[in-house]
Amino acid sequence: MASSLAFLASSTLMLLLLILNNNVIDSQAQLSPSFYDRTCPNALPTIQAAVKTAVSRERRMAASLLRLHFHDCFVQGCDASLLLNNGPSITSEKTAFQNAGSLRGYEVIDAIKSRVEKVCPGVVSCADILAVVARDATVAAGGPSWTVKLGRRDSTTASRALAEANIPRATATLDDLLKNFRDQGFNARELVILSGAHTIGQATCGVFRARLYNNGTNIDAGFRATRRRNCPINGGDGNLAPIDLVTPNSFDNNYFINLVNKKGLLPTDQALFNGGSTDAIVTGYSRNNGAFRSDFAAAMVKMGDIRPLVGSAGQIRRICSAPNRV
Repeated sequence: MASSLAFLASSTLMLLLLILNNNVIDSQAQLSPSFYDRTCPNALPTIQAAVKTAVSRERRMAASLLRLHFHDCFVQGCDASLLLNNGPSITSEKTAFQNAGSLRGYEVIDAIKSRVEKVCPGVVSCADILAVVARDATVAAGGPSWTVKLGRRDSTTASRALAEANIPRATATLDDLLKNFRDQGFNARELVILSGAHTIGQATCGVFRARLYNNGTNIDAGFRATRRRNCPINGGDGNLAPIDLVTPNSFDNNYFINLVNKKGLLPTDQALFNGGSTDAIVTGYSRNNGAFRSDFAAAMVKMGDIRPLVGSAGQIRRICSAPNRV
């Protein structure tokens, strides 16, 4: 009897230790808003100040910085793989069709990383910087704030192939968009919400020209004529136009109002309101700016959770454009 009780006590103790150990492992593997509170308490203020400066110099930069986080997380997860340059074993995602000549703001991220490294060397990951910058850029454009969970580590690899497969193209259909977002764990409502980031930013003529000169009927005639002035049928590929003509530098729900009125600039924008399954969602946000703001913040938190590297995975890159040398 005594030996049985001793065995039971020993087994119970081992089980408790296993549970405790697993809880420790789980807690270490979780992202946390307080991750840098002790190791780099000045990280977030340093990032915020730099973003404010960058956006004050160029309003368009807010949209560019927000877009970097999106294009990073949809490829291998939120691991800063997007920031890696070409190397002996790396084919950079910067060269992917959807990114080359389109994404911008890399120099801002590099400058922020340099500032943070001076404050606390080797502590804050480039992946976390992208996540915080996306939030601060949104706020700088008058958008909502949210609590950013931290503790991501940086990838040592990149994938141009995955970038070209996972990131939606400007000509994507609604079905294409739904699949792209579903593959990352998002539903149709979250597709619409995150597309609302296009309430700020600009696009080049070469991206939206086909929408202006095709025979489609899902475009307002006056809007078409206005846009054609700066986007001729031939030439002018790099000419810029705000995606939201009404309030191009303000984070609001005008983007959805434009879609309802057939004034979406990109084909992928108008695809969200074109007689399909997302029409009602677009209509709802066109009528409720408060709901859009709060739902956008929640969707951004969820996006930041896409397959982060944690614990001992990956590394904390000293510069964002190249892996650390071993």
